[in-house]
Amino acid sequence: MNDKPPSTSGTGGTGLFARIKRAFKGDPWSREEIHDFIQQSEIGLDAEEKSMLSGVLEVSETQVRDVMVPRSHMVVIDIDEDFDEIMSRIVQSGHSRFPVIGEDRDEVLGVLLAKDLLRYFGSEESEDVPLRKLLRPVSVIPESKRLNALLKEFRDSHNHMAIVVDEYGGVAGLLTIEDVLEEIVGEIDDEHDREEVAFIRPDGDKNGKPTFAVRALTRIEDFNEFFECELGDEEYDTIGGLVMHELGRLPRRGEMVQFGGFRFAVVKADKRRIDSLQVQRSA
Repeated sequence: MNDKPPSTSGTGGTGLFARIKRAFKGDPWSREEIHDFIQQSEIGLDAEEKSMLSGVLEVSETQVRDVMVPRSHMVVIDIDEDFDEIMSRIVQSGHSRFPVIGEDRDEVLGVLLAKDLLRYFGSEESEDVPLRKLLRPVSVIPESKRLNALLKEFRDSHNHMAIVVDEYGGVAGLLTIEDVLEEIVGEIDDEHDREEVAFIRPDGDKNGKPTFAVRALTRIEDFNEFFECELGDEEYDTIGGLVMHELGRLPRRGEMVQFGGFRFAVVKADKRRIDSLQVQRSA
């Protein structure tokens, strides 16, 4: 292999891919060598370009189970719910697509798009919405599927959501095209996300105890004030940093840790940071 650093001079364009093409002339490089080169390169890559290229490399090695929204955190709609209940859940969650279930979460009947309910909003027809007729086909994938293969499947099928099943056929979670893209380009914030930055809000209850949705960037002092507690903030500024410290690493979605009288469940995270948590008092 040619150990000399790639030249940054010459012709052939100055765009990102032109610079990369010039850099990798010569013998083939391994994935690890490419990753190291991207992080240490002198071909003019900025931090955002380095992060994106590293994400492209990682996406072919990442499995669905590593980034999916776990079963317990899926926002679903019951086929027997009435229109008002469905609309309340849509507004509260801010999502645009929802798995619709039958008797339990292992029976996913299809996917409901929020926009398909607009025609019924404020009309007399809302009392008799033909929900089954509005369902889109559901895409079912195994936990072991690679993200690059799933991204191609999303593109070819025009589906933006897939239900993830485990080896026994039970529903393990779900994944959207946004989740896959975030592994490449980093967190994608929409208008709903921006409204919730550094915000703590009620999130229903679990086992008879109230739960709260907490952004990982919430400052520890704000968390302490809201919950009237005294979590330490000497070494870390945010609740996400404290959770990472307690685990000793960046956690995956669905992982839980308990300390300071609270149970923290990771709702949303990528390979770079935690985004949101579900918090419940443990005592």
